[in-house]
Amino acid sequence: MLVIKNARVFTAAGRNYDKGDIAVENGKIVAVTESIETKDSYDVIDASGLFAMPGIVDAHSHIGGFAGYDQDLNEMTCNATPSMESFYAIDVTTKDFQRAKRAGITTSVIAPGSGNVVGGLVCAVKSAGSSLEDMCIKNPVALKMALGGNPKGVYGAKQQLPMTRMGVAQVIRDTLSRGREYMRKKEAAEGDAAKLPPYDAGLENVCRVLRREIPLKVHCEQFDMLTVIRIAEEFDVLFTLDHAWGASDFYDEICTAKNLVGVIFGPIGVVLLPGECGKVDIESVKVMDERGVTLAIMTDGPIMNPEMIVAQAGEAVRMGTPHERALRMLTINPANIVGLGGRIGSLEVGKDADVALFKGIPALDIAARCVRTIVNGKTVYAE
Repeated sequence: MLVIKNARVFTAAGRNYDKGDIAVENGKIVAVTESIETKDSYDVIDASGLFAMPGIVDAHSHIGGFAGYDQDLNEMTCNATPSMESFYAIDVTTKDFQRAKRAGITTSVIAPGSGNVVGGLVCAVKSAGSSLEDMCIKNPVALKMALGGNPKGVYGAKQQLPMTRMGVAQVIRDTLSRGREYMRKKEAAEGDAAKLPPYDAGLENVCRVLRREIPLKVHCEQFDMLTVIRIAEEFDVLFTLDHAWGASDFYDEICTAKNLVGVIFGPIGVVLLPGECGKVDIESVKVMDERGVTLAIMTDGPIMNPEMIVAQAGEAVRMGTPHERALRMLTINPANIVGLGGRIGSLEVGKDADVALFKGIPALDIAARCVRTIVNGKTVYAE
């Protein structure tokens, strides 16, 4: 039994503790309360003066797949590659994972890059474990798509579709339409192998979206978000808006979108360019949260250093977001967005024992830093 004692505890599950204890056994949380009586056989961490919170969930990352000049998460040979899986591009031995642990990030949602309009499947990976197979806790969580300058830049330079935003929208519609026809033919076959369409791994993944088993995870900013909302409504599919810079121009459309799972905002602090990357409106986080949108904050790692995820939450607080709401955007909100809220994202009995201990209050104290990270009940980083 592991017991973390005397911490200030933020649970992301309602009740918090100015001074509380957390008990862990077999990798799971077994108690969160004001005081737990310990025995000599227990492993006790005295967290006096420390802030305990659920391990941070980074809902949009590319760590392990963008190493140096290699972009193993970008298969930029076709504008739509729905058969790709980020799982096969992730190198868990890179320094990215070490840095994630030092930042208190215990789960990263790792997506293909945005070079293609349709990039492939996304998976959720713990920051520590014996192997990628052990660390990956859900695959897939979404199908990645991208709008705007990235796919335009890749394929426009080749004089190929899509050179324009019109072309990007058409690639998405064509992909979803082919998936819908493929699914219709499979249903019409009624199990008769002779009538089934030829197997297509990519369209099988698109069908997961059309059956609303997983959402589209869409890289988009500015008015590209409106394109996503329109297409998602047309095909009645679930989606997330990732990055969402410029959301303050489209509050009504975003906050009333019926198929929106959540907004994964950020990162802030990147180099801004004219146009779609020219408006990073962190103040929009507060407004969308107040209007009922589920908000998460991302790193886009390794684009943004992992420790900056807490600083970004602090910027949201500076712009008026209540502190506890900002901490939810690092923990239970991203967990719920990717369908893992029953396992990670809060300190509750039965959930994975993923805990981050901070000296100082994260997103409130500018000098706050993670001093210990626990994944599945095991310390994987200690200052």
